[in-house]
Amino acid sequence: MPTIGWVFVILALALIVGGLMILRNSANSMHISDEKMDKIRKRKAEQEAREKAEDDWK
Repeated sequence: MPTIGWVFVILALALIVGGLMILRNSANSMHISDEKMDKIRKRKAEQEAREKAEDDWK
């Protein structure tokens, strides 16, 4: 393989690894307020109740 081919392969691998590292570092930086978390929990409980009612009806 010519030298330019190796350069492209190394560059592609570097971009993939760099993107994964950035994704890993930013994965835990989402800050959700307590109010929003309460809304999310309530919606989840409502949805689970609906699904359970549907399952019981069938």
